[in-house]
Amino acid sequence: MTSAGIELRHYRDVEPVWDTLIDVYAEVRADRLHDPHYSVERYGERLARHASEPGWETVVGYDGEEAVGYAYGNTIEHGDRYWKRVTSSLPESVTTVPTLAIKEIMVRVPWRKTGASRRIHDALLAERSEPQVTLMVNPLAGEGKVHQIYVSWGYKDIGESQPSPDSPVLTAMVRAVRGRET
Repeated sequence: MTSAGIELRHYRDVEPVWDTLIDVYAEVRADRLHDPHYSVERYGERLARHASEPGWETVVGYDGEEAVGYAYGNTIEHGDRYWKRVTSSLPESVTTVPTLAIKEIMVRVPWRKTGASRRIHDALLAERSEPQVTLMVNPLAGEGKVHQIYVSWGYKDIGESQPSPDSPVLTAMVRAVRGRET
């Protein structure tokens, strides 16, 4: 499989893609669904909360009518709880500008290592007005390979965060949306 034939669709309303996002999540996280933090029910709660936040948008990749994967995020501003959870002291140049917070990136197994995740990620950023983007990654995911992918995309570590008491400790990362330094 390649990512060349993947159609990328943007949505600013979660309703038309709710089931698709839930189904892809359940497939990608199948090995972790027994953990309460990763349960489909908890994911649905997070998705509903995220989709109600300002600037929410998702890009879903399709191979024909089959969902390949997705990325979604929303705008965060100065003082957002997202920044308050990061353990290190962050410079105001990072926390005082509108930022796209990518909350999820998921790609189904058949389309991994095809460039699909990068195409979906870049399509999400393509029309955003925020000058920077942030995401959190489990530093152990894929034996550290997922973190290294984000580094190769220009993200830099800015600290650690534990979004909820039962979630893993994540590495917070940031980069410019369009190649500018943050």
